[in-house]
Amino acid sequence: MPDSLMPETTSSDAPVRFDTKVALVIRADLAVWQKLNVAAFLATGIAAAAPEALGDEYVDGAGRRYGRMLGQPMMIFAADGGQLRAVRDAALERGLTLVPYVAAMFGTGHDAANRAAFRAEDPDAPDLVGLALRGPKKAVDKAVKGLALHR
Repeated sequence: MPDSLMPETTSSDAPVRFDTKVALVIRADLAVWQKLNVAAFLATGIAAAAPEALGDEYVDGAGRRYGRMLGQPMMIFAADGGQLRAVRDAALERGLTLVPYVAAMFGTGHDAANRAAFRAEDPDAPDLVGLALRGPKKAVDKAVKGLALHR
């Protein structure tokens, strides 16, 4: 198991704790389909940025193989635009892995257009609708401090 996924405890009765944390922060006022879309894209961004965080493939009782997933939980937080920018700034200060999603990306149809839409944003005040963060647990906790879990 990669070091970033090594649990702090290994007893089957004890909770598994990771030295890293993944947090998705999604703007609370989006339509449900938009929230789900943003969460899916952000999760793939974390998987791409941290392939060592992927667990092993799944195999069912008949031996059929299924894809891999991140080997640790992802916490999903709600925020408004100002809070998203504050989280982004805190994550940048702490050197966390950061994956952005801006409102203009809802109007694109492919990855190159998404990157162009992001690049066109004001770098100091992008119209963020979602962010994914990954890094040391304490640093992620500080970046999302004060946010409530998404409901």
